[in-house]
This record gives sequence, structure tokens and C-alpha cells, in this order.
Amino acid sequence: MSKLSKVSFILFILSFSFLLAQKNFAQYVNPFIGTGGHGHTFPGATVPFGMVQLSPDTRIDGSWDGCSGYHYSDSVIYGFSHTHLNGTGVSDYGDILLMPTMGTPNLDNKDYSSKFSHQNEKASAGYYEVLLDKFNIKARLTTTKRVGYHEYTFNNSGRANIILDLNHRDELLEGEVKVIDEKTIEVYRRSKAWAENQYIFAKIEFSKPMKVSKYDADEEITGRTTNGKNFTFFKGKKLKLAFSNQVKKGEKILVKVSLSLTGFEGAEKNMQSEGKSWDFEKIKKNAENSWNKELSKIEITSSDKDKLSVFYTALYHVFTQPNIANDVDGKYRGRDNQIHTANHDYYTVFSLWDTFRAYHPLMTLIDKKRTADFINTFILQYEQGKRLPIWELASNETYCMIGYHSVSVIADAMMNGVKGFDYGKAFEAAKNSANNFDDYGMKTYRENGLLTIDDEHESVSKTVEYAYDDWCIAQMAKILGKTEDYETFMKRSQNWKNLFDFNQKFIRPKKNGGWFEPFDAKEINNNFTEGNAWHYTFFVPQDVSGMIQFYGYEEAFEKKLDQMFSEESKTTGREQVDVTGLIGQYAQGNEPSHHVAYLYNFVGKPEETKEKVHYILENFYKNAPDGLIGNEDCGQMSAWYVLSSMGLYKVTPGSTHWQTVTPFFTKVKINLENGKSEIFNNQNDIHHWLSKTPVPEPRKMKEIVIVPVIHSEKRFFEKQQNISIESYQKNKIYYAINGSDFKEYKEELTLTETSTITTFAENSKGEKSGIVSAKFYKKPNNYSIDIKSKANPQYFAGGNEGLIDGISGDANWRKGDWHGYQSKDFEAIIDLKESREISTISADFLQDTRAWILMPTKVEFYISDDNINFKKLGEVLNLIDAQDYNVQTKNLDLHFTQTKAKYVKIIARNFGKLPSWHQGFPFDGEAFIFIDEITIL
Repeated sequence: MSKLSKVSFILFILSFSFLLAQKNFAQYVNPFIGTGGHGHTFPGATVPFGMVQLSPDTRIDGSWDGCSGYHYSDSVIYGFSHTHLNGTGVSDYGDILLMPTMGTPNLDNKDYSSKFSHQNEKASAGYYEVLLDKFNIKARLTTTKRVGYHEYTFNNSGRANIILDLNHRDELLEGEVKVIDEKTIEVYRRSKAWAENQYIFAKIEFSKPMKVSKYDADEEITGRTTNGKNFTFFKGKKLKLAFSNQVKKGEKILVKVSLSLTGFEGAEKNMQSEGKSWDFEKIKKNAENSWNKELSKIEITSSDKDKLSVFYTALYHVFTQPNIANDVDGKYRGRDNQIHTANHDYYTVFSLWDTFRAYHPLMTLIDKKRTADFINTFILQYEQGKRLPIWELASNETYCMIGYHSVSVIADAMMNGVKGFDYGKAFEAAKNSANNFDDYGMKTYRENGLLTIDDEHESVSKTVEYAYDDWCIAQMAKILGKTEDYETFMKRSQNWKNLFDFNQKFIRPKKNGGWFEPFDAKEINNNFTEGNAWHYTFFVPQDVSGMIQFYGYEEAFEKKLDQMFSEESKTTGREQVDVTGLIGQYAQGNEPSHHVAYLYNFVGKPEETKEKVHYILENFYKNAPDGLIGNEDCGQMSAWYVLSSMGLYKVTPGSTHWQTVTPFFTKVKINLENGKSEIFNNQNDIHHWLSKTPVPEPRKMKEIVIVPVIHSEKRFFEKQQNISIESYQKNKIYYAINGSDFKEYKEELTLTETSTITTFAENSKGEKSGIVSAKFYKKPNNYSIDIKSKANPQYFAGGNEGLIDGISGDANWRKGDWHGYQSKDFEAIIDLKESREISTISADFLQDTRAWILMPTKVEFYISDDNINFKKLGEVLNLIDAQDYNVQTKNLDLHFTQTKAKYVKIIARNFGKLPSWHQGFPFDGEAFIFIDEITIL
């Protein structure tokens, strides 16, 4: 292409972008969508992917529905802070809170907060406005990428105050406020919440001189700057200040706040680059223009204004994060907590368990440049933290959720031709993140090809999600010509088969070598991540055809899908607030179900896909505060809507395959980065567009040898236990007992002593399955037990006899080896079957304060000869502090002079109501007692 042609092309692209930017897509954005119900969004001002999210805070208690800091049902505003999370299920952010007041300044948030009315509240893309009733102050907010703009109109004359509260929401680890002059202050805040070590720096400028009128700080220091100016410096873990001056009625005070994650120098540079202007209206207009530029990437045509609002608000929520985390000079705080410089935009807030499904495939389609920068950010985080991000927040790895889904984003980008990052480095990071870590069951998964309840909690979800991630790494290896790696990861991608029950036709948990019983497919428990067997049975996006084959034929698979959508819309087991939007057992309100409606396409039933998808679009997304059926989850809930309403969805991120459905709108136009556009008026238009992209033929997956299943009645026995071993593939089975040599399994085994069985299967080609182990315990006694208290059904391991079977649970209580009793004392009577000499009675207890599991206050021990009249032997007090957040077990035992007894009674006294310092206190939470093995000697 000639230089002239290149210039002409560039001018065309620029003029094309300019024309799109003139269209007012931002008018349809309703930032209040998702601020009610369980959407967890915020209504305040931000620009696309901006560092600043300047929004009102109505929640300070860390409650689940207050994760974003705001809930539409509230009527009190505590102030306006500069960082917020969009739709997460864990609370954080709310940094640098400012609040205007009138009269005598007060630093107590109960006093400086104000009532407000939604009638006097407005929000649009890049703008927020509210009237603070208590002080008759009108607050208006807008932003640039790194600078928040406040405009406060004081409708009464008198003393005006601006409160700065660094103790707002999160725990303040370190705080500093440096008063440079009456118009300028610098702020440093290091805090702990979900991100355990978050740094933020700010420069604040007032349009009017404001003097410190009140403060609450651990330390005050005065000094001189290098140029001889006096300054005042406040610091500590307790830090609040009021800045005051007199105002006339109707007078405005403007405040500018620049943010940086690196330091004061970064905040200053960001202010100089983006915050020189005091023209609020100009900044507001610029923010609106920036939204129009991003929103113009997809144009839809509809006569329904509510649908336009739902669509463009969904796109708005997609573009709200990840957030720019570098200063204007490229400096950023890395995963190693050091300051680095990037030659690309560096981002934070990666909710990857959610967003790999629809958010990132959408971004790969419409914003390849930004997708490349996301992956460049991943690579830097790997280089500094030795691991790709899982759920990264403000340079902290939270390790929230499961999987290593960064690899899905990378594979999808590579498979779809995204340039701008180093494929080799990305593959190295993916491979090492999957192979070099042993936590979260990853070592056992690699060695055995599955996780069981004995290995790790949420074992089913981790097994199937690790398998999908391994498939993604295999696709990367294929592109790079790494055949050995490709074969290794493709084999691991088949590990989901080790948890598929061919009889029940469910992917379900295993324990002690066999299927966990009792099994209820609707039950939400600790074997799954925010879901149940219905949700995870269909999570085989990397091998849908293989999954269908396991049902025998397409009609059987279709019937299974039909059953999912027609089951009772109610789950059993643990109450899981995330699981909402039920259609039968399909749950639109949480991510594991998001691809399932599109599986009908794989069995030739696109009309079923359309029926389900269009029902969800019509009923679960509304132009209202409670218009989201579940957490927004950093754009994933909205990305599902955007793609599905356009007529597209990618069941398998990491491939080039799109599934299609009839578009929800009259016309859809996608404006691509290369200046070209794609227009969809119907599903045929989508098929025509997809036909222009060659789809590589999928390689046939090599069948793995599925692990055998060990069948037994119980994990423990009194005299003997019969054991059988089965291979669904009818392969040869080999077993060993207590470390003996392996021999071929021919017939049922009979155990008479505590034994460990190890087994594997081998096919006719000599290929072997992973190894499965099971331990069976000969009961150390013939006791029986009568438990007077009723256990939570989720925590009743082994039934009544589970407390006297000789099997002790470990500190990972989620693996299901404990009994749990909430809001009640534990009481049980053990029948020793005959009068015998005893001198010690003990029981194991567990404490996990965050999970509401606290040690009993005391344990009382009694004996009896007739099970009627009991004599108290003594009691043991608990000495572990309830505020000790370490997960721990403790044996509470009573030693006494040898005495005869036939019956032993134990009463463990429950801690009771959770105290005010506990996160469960706002919910009137009550403590659990977790008890396992009772020993009598």
C-alpha cells in the first residue's frame, strides 16, 4: 500500500470513528440498572475502563448486597468515594471518601451522612447528581480516566465543610494526609479488605480555600517543604478530617481528585495530564463522548426504548472494567508490589471465573487492541507473581473462585488472530501456571486425573474446570507447533470423564474411591462451586460431542436438557444467594449455566435454543434498578445479554466456533476496529458472516482410560466389608491392598482389617487410567451413639456413627468429614454396650470464624450406668479466642480417675449469636459447632 493510500485509509478510519461518536448512544444508558436486587452495580460517574469510579456510598457494613457501596433500597448517603466494583459478590473499594456538609463539622459518619430521595437523583453515562436533604447541598460528579470531579452547590449560606474519611468501609492499615496549602492536599491510603494490601494515592484540589477545622488522627506533624512552605501532616490507622470555609447561598465549591496506585508523583502527573481544567461541564461532556465512542461499536435498531436502555446499559457495564491501573507515564504497581513501567495500558480487576465465558469472547470480537493489553497485563503479572491471575484486584491476587481461566482468554485471542502480545510468553505462563502449583488440588488432579471429596472441597467443579483450561492450553500449543504439550493437555482435558456416572448420567462427586451417597442432583453443597450437579454436568465446553456420546445418542442428550429446564425451580442443600433466575434447574443468575441453552444447537434443535434464550432476554433483563437477575460480575451478566441479543454466543471460548440464535433486535451492526462493519438482520446474515472465517476441523480427541469405581456399603465396618471394583469401559482392573503388588481384579474382595485399596484400569493397548485409592476402617469399638441434637443436613458425615468410627476430619471442613450444629448445643449419649473402666473422654472441634464456625464455649462430660441418671465428671472450657481467624482443630479432653460407666454423655455449649465485630452480625447470624471424633479411653 502506498503512503498516500495509507494516509487515506487512516483518515477514513478517523472520520468513520468521528461520525459514530456523533451518535448519542449514551442517552440510552441507565446506570441504575442493577443497583437494586442482587445486581451489585453502582450508579456513579466513570468513563470506559477508567481508574476512577466516583459514586455515592449508601452501605458501610460490608453486606452482600452492598458490595458496590450502593443499593437502591437505601435512603442514606455517607459520601462519595472514588473506587467501586461493578457487580462482584465480595465487598471492597470505596477509597478516598468525600462528603460535603453544613454547620459544625462532625467526623462521625452517622452525623455527616444525609438522607436523599431518588426523585432528586440522576445518573447517566459519565455523570451523577443528587440532592443531600440534610444539608440542602446539590452534589454533581463526573470523571476523566484518572481524575474525579465534584461540584457541590450549597443552597444555604453558612459554614461549608468537606469531610475526608480514610476509615470508610475497609480496614485502614496506613493513612496519610498532607495539607500542602488551603487548596491542595495529598492523600495516601493502604487498606485491607478483599484485596489484603491495597495502595492508593490521591491529590485533591479545592476551587476555594478550605482550612482544616477538625481532625481525628493518630499523629499530627508540622513542617516545611523544600521550597520553604509550611505544611501539616496527619497519619495513622485512624484518619478523618474536615475542611471548612464560609459560603454564600447558591455558591459552588469544586473538588478535583486524581488517583494513582504508585505514589504522590503519579497522582500529580495524572492531575497535570487530566485535571487542569475547572470546567465541570466540559469534563462531563468529554465523559459522555468517551462513552459514545465505545458504545458505537455495536449499533442496534429497535422501537422499544426499554430494550435500547437494557442493551446499551449492558454494553456500558461491559466497558466499566477491567480498570486502567497505570499512570499517564506508564508506571504501575506490579504483583510484586514494586513500581514498574509498561509500554501498554496495564489493567486491574479481573473476575476471570465469570468473564472468560462471554465477556472476553465479546471483547476479542470488538476490541482486539484492548484484549491484547489485557493479556500483556496477564504476562506481566505472571512474571512478577509467578502465576497467571485468577481473580486479581488492585495488584493483589485474591485467589477467589477456581480454575486458571486466564488461559481461556489467551487461547481465545490466539485462536482468533489477536496480535499485540508475545504468544510464546503467554504459552509459557499458561503451561507453568497449570503445572507448577500444587494448591487447590492441582497436584492430585494432574497425578490422578480427577479430584474427589477426600482430596479437595468443590472437587467436581475444580475437576471439570481444570479439564477445560487444559484444553485451552492445548490449543495454544497447537498454534505454536508444540506437539508433545498439545497431546499432554488434550489428554488432561478428558478428565471430566472420570466423574461421569454412566448410570445416573450426571457428573457427580466421588468419595473414598466410589460415588458419594446420598446423591441429590439439585443439592448445592461444598462439592460444587456455587452450583449443583445439574449446573456442572453440562460443563464440558471443550468436548460437547463427547459429552453427547456419553448419553448414547442425541435424543437422550436432548431429553436431559429438557429435564434440566423442566425440573422444579428450586434447589436443595445450602442456601446459595448467587443461584437465581431459575428455569427448572437452569440458573441465569450465576455463570455455570450460561452456555447451556445453546447446547440444543448441537442436537439439531435451534428452535429450542431460541425459545430458551429469548425467554431469558425478555424476562431476566429489565430497565429497572432490579433489572439484573443476579450479580453483574464485572460485565459477564451483561456480556451474555449483548452477545445473545445480537444472535451470537461462544460455547467454547478458545475456539473459533460461534453458536447462533435468532437476533433479538430488528437490526444489529457491529463496527469493527478495521473500519469494516457487519450487519445482521437475521440469523442467515450471521451464518454468512461466520462462513467467511475458516473454521479448522477439530482433531478427534484420544479416549482416556477412565478410572475404576470402588463400590462399598460404608467407609467403616465392625467385622468385615465386601468391596467390588468396576470399570465402565470394561477394561482390566488391577488393585493392591496396603501397598502390596498389583494383581488383576477378578472377584469381590472381603476386608477384615483396616485397609487401603489402590486401583487402576488398563485397556487392551496397555494405556492406564489414573490411580484411585480408598481406605476402609475397622471400627475401633462396638459403641452406638444417640445424638439428641439435629445436625445441618449438609454437615452430617457418616451419619450418627460418623462421630465414633475412628475417622478424624482435618481442618478443611468443606471436604465433608464433620458434623455441624447451628444455633444449638450439641448433645449425644454414647452406649459402651457394657460397663467398663474409663479415664479419658475427648472430642475434636473446629473453628473457622469467617465461616461462622466457632469453638463451643465449654464441653460438659457425664457418665451413667442406666442411661437415666447421669453424673457430671467435669467440664472443659474453650481457650481459643473467637476472633482468632486461623482455621484450626482442637481436641477438648477430660482426664479423670479411672471409673466405671456404661453410658457417656457429652454436651458442647454453642457460642450463640455472632457478635457485633463479626461479618455475620448484620444478618442475625448464629454460630455453628463443628464436631467430629469422640474418643473414650
